[in-house]
Parts: sequence; structure tokens; C-alpha cells
Amino acid sequence: MDSAALREMQAPLKEKYRAEPDAAVVTLRAHGELAGDGIACRVETGRALVEAGLHPATGGSGLDACSGDMLLEALVACAGVTLKAVATAIDFKLRGGTVSAEGDLDFRGTLGVDRAAPVGFREIRLHFTLDTDEPEEKRQNLLRLTERYCVVLQTLRNAPPTAADIAVEA
Repeated sequence: MDSAALREMQAPLKEKYRAEPDAAVVTLRAHGELAGDGIACRVETGRALVEAGLHPATGGSGLDACSGDMLLEALVACAGVTLKAVATAIDFKLRGGTVSAEGDLDFRGTLGVDRAAPVGFREIRLHFTLDTDEPEEKRQNLLRLTERYCVVLQTLRNAPPTAADIAVEA
């Protein structure tokens, strides 16, 4: 896809969202099942079921997906798609490349070993390696725009209010 085709595809959406801002608000959903004897949650991904379980650092077997890994995978997916869309929009010549993310966790917090240890990632690093001949200035602009428009990255950096509740099946 080239920048003209991308603009043509997105133009009616942008016009609609300018005229009707509420139409741009979409609620995404995820669903999981707590069935089974193991300590796991079956998550519907839209294409398959993924069974998430304990990370080996918390006693898991390593056979189930780890939700921390899934978070990083979501970041990589979003950042990769965003970078490709931005590259297309700004006519950045990109032959290929890779996206990777890594994050540091202190499992003492998760296991309740040390109340002062944080639960969650201490730091996350996102890295792009690009196959391109574009100059440094254009590469930095691509990165700046990718960071600006990546939904998962922006959500991690600017965490929204998040609520949790519990109900009992009727």
C-alpha cells in the first residue's frame, strides 16, 4: 500500500470522526474462561484460544502463555503496525525490519515476598531495527510519530483509570 491508498482508505473515517466525535469511540473487549483444574485462564484472541498461566518464576511450567509476555507481544504488534502505517503515510522507504520489546519484572512483588517490591514491570524497552536507506532525521521523525500514535505504547505511558469488580453468576 502506498501513502495515497492509505489516505484514500482513511479519509472517510477521518471526515466522519471530525463531524461525529462520538463515532470514533470504540469499546474493545477481551474475554477469558477460568475453567479447568490448573492455574490458567483461557483467553479468546479472535483467532484462537490462548491458555495463560503462571510464569516459571512464579511456579508455572512454562507451557502456558505468560500474561507479561502477552503484554509485550501486544506492544510489539501495535508498534509494528503503527510504524508501518506511519512509514506508508510519510513515504518512508522501508524494506523490512524487526520490532522487539523487553521488560524487567521483580517477582518478589507478585509472590508477596517483599511488600516494597513493585508488582508489574519496572521498565519496558521497545526497539526497532529497520532495513532502510532513509537519513537519520527521517528515521527520528518515524520513531516520534510511531510513539505518538501507538495505542498500546501510549496506554502504558499514560495509564487510564482502570476499574475492577467482581460478580457472582446467577
